[in-house]
Amino acid sequence: MSDDRIQPDLQSSLICDDVRQERNGKFMLIGIFDGLVQMPNTPVCSRLCLVNRWCCGNGRFLQRSRIVAPDDVTVVAEGQPVPVELHGDMQVSTSVEVFLNLEFRQSGIHWIEIHLDQQLKMRYPLHVRRVTQEELKSGHVPPQV
Repeated sequence: MSDDRIQPDLQSSLICDDVRQERNGKFMLIGIFDGLVQMPNTPVCSRLCLVNRWCCGNGRFLQRSRIVAPDDVTVVAEGQPVPVELHGDMQVSTSVEVFLNLEFRQSGIHWIEIHLDQQLKMRYPLHVRRVTQEELKSGHVPPQV
């Protein structure tokens, strides 16, 4: 028996505040960002959505994503295995993972990692910056990084 599986390409991976799906199947991403700005003494991000889109593959696979702290060792969050199934190079598969109450204990560059069948497919930075009391008092809170 031959293996007809073809590893898909990760077409895109985005982080946003929320995702909605219309009746026609289209996804609406709300609040796309590449960084987090946190208030003083509040290391928790209440909601973060990770949207991945796979294409040009054939077969069944397991996606696993995780967020790694700046020390490159500590795992801030790890998603449950997400099945990805494609039936040829003309089909796409979009996955949405929702992470709730993530605790970012330190500022700095965190890493979003996307694995497929235990193989790292993409790794990209997530900048986490804590706003200082002085910035709050001045009324000038910088935008997300």
